[in-house]
Amino acid sequence: MNRFWTLPFALVLLAAPVFAQEPAQSDDADAPALESVKEKASYAFGRNVGRSVRAGGYDIDIAAFTKGLTEAIADTKASLTDQEMADAITAFEGEAATARAERQRIQAENNLKEGREFLAANKEKEGVKTLESGLQYKVIKSGSGKNPTAKDTIRAHYHGTLLDGTVFDSSVEREEPIEIEVSGVIRGWTEALQLMKVGDKWQLFIPSELAYGERGAGDTIGPNAVLIFDVELLEIVGDE
Repeated sequence: MNRFWTLPFALVLLAAPVFAQEPAQSDDADAPALESVKEKASYAFGRNVGRSVRAGGYDIDIAAFTKGLTEAIADTKASLTDQEMADAITAFEGEAATARAERQRIQAENNLKEGREFLAANKEKEGVKTLESGLQYKVIKSGSGKNPTAKDTIRAHYHGTLLDGTVFDSSVEREEPIEIEVSGVIRGWTEALQLMKVGDKWQLFIPSELAYGERGAGDTIGPNAVLIFDVELLEIVGDE
């Protein structure tokens, strides 16, 4: 296999999970109507590759990309040799990695500053308690059950947001509580859960070092992000 086909967006051309149920829309009057199976499948292939390019943060030249795609499908003579393409891809990937690292660095610095400022102001608010670890919490509802230990498995409902209100995960929205081991979650949760009683509902303000730190998590939780959770401890599994 030629080196240049190892670029991530080339490998996902037929990756079915990338297909999302979105309306096929185009402002191009000459675009196909997307009525036949062939038209729809062709559009899906193009959309699939396009999403992968965007997700990878690749700033490509659309005209050059279309030229390469057209030549490959038509099986005409390539405008570049395999070696030229491989060299170009290597250089391009290097530039893209450098750009991503710089964006990550800037985001990490901004999140760290914003998080520290938020927590400093938040600790002064009525009802907010700050623990030695830096974890902050506010009691929304008090329960009267037992406190779980680190070895316990619990059931809980939660709703997690970033400082700007972006929801990154929510069992409440899914209408299905989670069942987890107390020691099997981020440090902020592990600490809080052992202080909560069954029936408690707390709002947690978790510093990044007690969450996902500099690495972040997934596409939504950036580096050094402070996380806010509404957590309701429903039960200790197996407790009678």
